[in-house]
Amino acid sequence: MTILRIASPSDLPAQLRGGVVAIGNFDGVHRGHFSVLERALEIARESGVPALVLTFEPHPRSVFRPDSPVFRLTPAPLRARLLDALGFDAVIEQPFNRGFASTSAEDFVHSILRDALDIRHVVTGVDFHFGKERRGGPAFLMAEGERLGFGVTLVDAFRDENAEVISSSRIRSLLSAGDVAEAAGLLGYRFTVEAEVGHGKKLGRTLGYPTANMRLPAETDLALGIYAVRYRRPDGSLHDGVASFGRRPTVDADGAPLLETFLFDFSGNLYGEVSSVSFFGFLRGEEKFDDLDALVVQMKKDEAEARALLSRITPLSDLDRALSFGS
Repeated sequence: MTILRIASPSDLPAQLRGGVVAIGNFDGVHRGHFSVLERALEIARESGVPALVLTFEPHPRSVFRPDSPVFRLTPAPLRARLLDALGFDAVIEQPFNRGFASTSAEDFVHSILRDALDIRHVVTGVDFHFGKERRGGPAFLMAEGERLGFGVTLVDAFRDENAEVISSSRIRSLLSAGDVAEAAGLLGYRFTVEAEVGHGKKLGRTLGYPTANMRLPAETDLALGIYAVRYRRPDGSLHDGVASFGRRPTVDADGAPLLETFLFDFSGNLYGEVSSVSFFGFLRGEEKFDDLDALVVQMKKDEAEARALLSRITPLSDLDRALSFGS
């Protein structure tokens, strides 16, 4: 990954000042965001200046509603990888807290866009609001751009083939229902999670199905069940597999949801590696079996179905290729 991740606008290197900046949360970096991001890249290339993304970390909802944190489609590291694949030079991950939320719209434009970034052009959605009490809006941004000498491009909400707006909340709803295929169509790539592989109870290896176990954030609202997946190790190597995301009702009914991935035709140590899992198909919901023998019979069926499904897949986009197709 070559994109530069910056924790504060004031830390932007001098050679990246004066660029074009796309502004937004970009959770999911989905097809609805592409029109903003691609327009920013286009303007930057035409002008021969850096292409930047200004986003906010953590997600504002997690600050204002800590009792109900948002299910992140693309946490910061994964978002940076996607923006890198698109061709951006840097992503500024502005720390978001209640103090920053009280910044006036005027200070946001003057202190961040003008003084820290020295932007040439800003691209954002037509519904983007910013500053204390969201007082900064499209008209204000356009007026400030004209006054301070930077261009402003506002992009309409992108709609799918059925004229429905593509949004992160819509994608979350699909994932909570297990519809990873439909979600992939809206994302433009397969839904992917990333986590460190930890130790489990090692029951899988005694059954002939050793798994890489990952704890996902508690707010991950993915349907519990069995999925056909592709696993990516830190060295970039890819492995097809079948994964269970759930509470393991046959052996541990009260446990917290765990992602357990069985890699096909693989043997080796994965512990401690931060790897990613991309979801290609939902096979079935989580079930409780009468005994371990019945569970193993079903696991063999799941493996065969996942192998068949994964043998037919093709990349959805360059982003999909970058995440789970090895190029």
